[in-house]
Amino acid sequence: MKYIYLALAILLEVTGSSFLQASKGFSRPIPTVVMVIAYVACFFFLSQALKTIPLGVAYAIWAGLGIVLTAAVSVLIFKQSLDLPAIIGMALIIVGVVVINAFSKTAAH
Repeated sequence: MKYIYLALAILLEVTGSSFLQASKGFSRPIPTVVMVIAYVACFFFLSQALKTIPLGVAYAIWAGLGIVLTAAVSVLIFKQSLDLPAIIGMALIIVGVVVINAFSKTAAH
């Protein structure tokens, strides 16, 4: 269940970030409200995951996958582009998350 909570936290963080972009500096009320709700729910589920996953591991996964998924949304939805260094950096983040989960004794499985 702990990784379901973490996955929900990640998806809600990406949703919140996407609606932050859509809010256009908080000038559009509906995207702003969705953003606030998504971020509050995100931190609720992250707090639930932190009951059983060490903070460093949970945060690395949450932040790393959040960065990659938010970048994907920015390309697919907002038609923004990524250059090669950004893509390489995100690939390294994914590798880091895999290494933590596959090999770290700190990761509580």
